[in-house]
Amino acid sequence: MLAADWQKPAFNRGTNKMMHQATRRGVLQTMGLGMAAALPILHARRGFAASPKKFKIALSNSYIGNKWRLEMENVFKASLLMEPFASEVEGTYFNSGNDVSKQSQQISNLIAERVDAIVIDAASPTALNGIIHQATSRGILVVCFDNNVTAPSAIKVNISQSALGAGLAEWIVKEIKGQGNVIMVTGVAGTQDDLDRNEAANAVWAKNPGIKVVNRYTGMWDSSTAERNTAAVLPSLPKIDGIWCQGGTDGVLKAFISANRPLPPTAGECENGFRKMMMGIGGHQVQGVSAGSPPYLSVMGLELARRILNGSYPKKDIDVANVFLTNADLKLGVNVFADQPDSFFDDFTAGGADSPVQICGAAAISGAACPGKLIINLPKV
Repeated sequence: MLAADWQKPAFNRGTNKMMHQATRRGVLQTMGLGMAAALPILHARRGFAASPKKFKIALSNSYIGNKWRLEMENVFKASLLMEPFASEVEGTYFNSGNDVSKQSQQISNLIAERVDAIVIDAASPTALNGIIHQATSRGILVVCFDNNVTAPSAIKVNISQSALGAGLAEWIVKEIKGQGNVIMVTGVAGTQDDLDRNEAANAVWAKNPGIKVVNRYTGMWDSSTAERNTAAVLPSLPKIDGIWCQGGTDGVLKAFISANRPLPPTAGECENGFRKMMMGIGGHQVQGVSAGSPPYLSVMGLELARRILNGSYPKKDIDVANVFLTNADLKLGVNVFADQPDSFFDDFTAGGADSPVQICGAAAISGAACPGKLIINLPKV
């Protein structure tokens, strides 16, 4: 079930006004005093400066029904409370419950509000193209991330979803030596990420005829859904030699444990529970590789919009590198967290001063501002 939709109130379109406005009578009186008396008044009026204009940037998110989306939106909200955004950006955020029509209407409302930029995680790769064209035709910057769109006027920020799907599949092939039964746990149907990852994995299976995909079903990128759906199909499945999972990996493995099935080599997302199992925490060990779309893509989209608007960065797409972590790469407190729930996505931050984004755990958990400096490194141009 999708979480309840909500939205923050629309932008305040009020503007700062001059404290003293000249009336027709006042102007005539000033003229009567003569030019010598008028010059000091004019000089004082020129010296009255308005507050710097903030850029109005909105997040339009299609789906808020899993932990990843919550973290993605939380780090966006936290960033708005931190510099440089706190003093330069007036931000809002909206969710549409995976409803294309509702997301389109929300974007239409933002166009009417004359925002400067809209950052979008789209419900469909094509269905929003019309409203996006309307926005960009009116001079509004549109930056899409995660589930991208095909609209040519939108700027894109993303990892290569195809490379992610293929990389996970190639690891499975290598780990089970090109022979065995595999299950595919897919994402939210109709999104570009789901399509790209599935097609890339299928291309890898096609090159390895010893791999047999014995079942594929959705996990909705959600641990609880993936666990429930896996438990429903497991009784009818033969021995499973490998798991390819887009999201909800910890839920899939919990279903295997409950069914007293051995944990096969697993290529999955960045859920904390999955990584804890890779480390053997909790009494169960699995050989795996963990990679995914980082929640901080929303922050990179926000920063790209800010810098394009202030003229300090070119209007161009950004490709974010995929990061594949095996058992040997995991470290408690760095990319696995004992004090967080299993469904928590550990790649909320890349870590390190040279990484794309460095942000604290509190930002991902609750949307709170971090005590330290927010680091966002867009690719050099």
